[in-house]
Amino acid sequence: MKEIRMVDLKGQYEKIKTAIDAAIEEVLSSTSFIKGPDVNNLETELSEYLGCRHAVSCANGTDALQVAMMALDLRPGDEIITTPFTFIATVEVIKLLNLTPVFVDVEPDTFNINADLIAEAITEKSKAIVPVHLFGQCADMAAISKLAKEHGLYVIEDNAQAFGANYTFPGNGTTKKAGTMGHIGTTSFFPSKNLGCFGDGGAVFTDDDELAHKLSALVNHGMFRRYYYDYVGINSRLDSIQAAVLRIKLKHLEYYNRKRREAADFYDSEFSKITGIKIPVRSGSSDHIFHQYTLRVPAEVRDSLQKHLETRKVPSAIYYPVPLHIQDAYLDLGYRQGDFPVSEKLSETVLSLPMHTELDEEQLIYITGAVKEFFS
Repeated sequence: MKEIRMVDLKGQYEKIKTAIDAAIEEVLSSTSFIKGPDVNNLETELSEYLGCRHAVSCANGTDALQVAMMALDLRPGDEIITTPFTFIATVEVIKLLNLTPVFVDVEPDTFNINADLIAEAITEKSKAIVPVHLFGQCADMAAISKLAKEHGLYVIEDNAQAFGANYTFPGNGTTKKAGTMGHIGTTSFFPSKNLGCFGDGGAVFTDDDELAHKLSALVNHGMFRRYYYDYVGINSRLDSIQAAVLRIKLKHLEYYNRKRREAADFYDSEFSKITGIKIPVRSGSSDHIFHQYTLRVPAEVRDSLQKHLETRKVPSAIYYPVPLHIQDAYLDLGYRQGDFPVSEKLSETVLSLPMHTELDEEQLIYITGAVKEFFS
């Protein structure tokens, strides 16, 4: 049996090596390393895939969130509503821009922000909601969009973990891609993502022509014309080699997402009848691309299960061990242990198993066998 990896980038690369190597070689031969034709072509292909008017690439997913907030002219002290159960980038940029994060707890089954609680968090200082499509499926965008419209708030989708997921609006049946339902969508192309490059990369998406125009300047030092600066911007350009890699991998994205779902289906079938395990809940409105396959197990056995898997050479990970509201760097926000009980409970009970496009049946049988062995 092949070595089991949490993410098997080597196996994935080997399957598309010829195309990837040729694309990189073409960039090297052209020496168009920054803002080369591959970058422009990628942006066009991303917008076509997502069905949105504009895609603007940038250096990473964190910058994507930052320039999205910069483009909306948010001011110090403005409140941004989001979740404490996510990767730090979502909240990090809010603080860096001297904005105020306002947390709302998550749903215990989907792990996404609880839309029913958002209204309670809205004040006269609220300016935006940042839903995170965690682990691969969309938050309740129908409810979030309705609230945002009622209160005049922006919606910035953090779509770093659900690129390609489809969301169907209840009632009218309209289906849209994750990252295209808010005023601005953001994503990361970190290598472990379902659409990942060979370094760092990110992008922002919007249907608003004026916002797209401004975003394209913000990621390039705030300029449209060289050495003439219209905005205070940042240096956040996607380099051409990463764009070339992403253009190849974008062609395989639907296959990648299907393979992840098939692996998740296998896990589900093996774990669904085991007492003590709660398998991931699939939302009725969103499909799931399974950036992570995350179990919930009793807190008192979670760490023991992880150690057991380690002895069987099965990698696993805890996303996320400490919610953001009780992280040392964010205690000044005034939140305390107990403020967001669902997020805190999840941090004690979640465990993610290997999930990637290269998992084969032998590996899946071995992984599930190791978990079942622990609970037998």
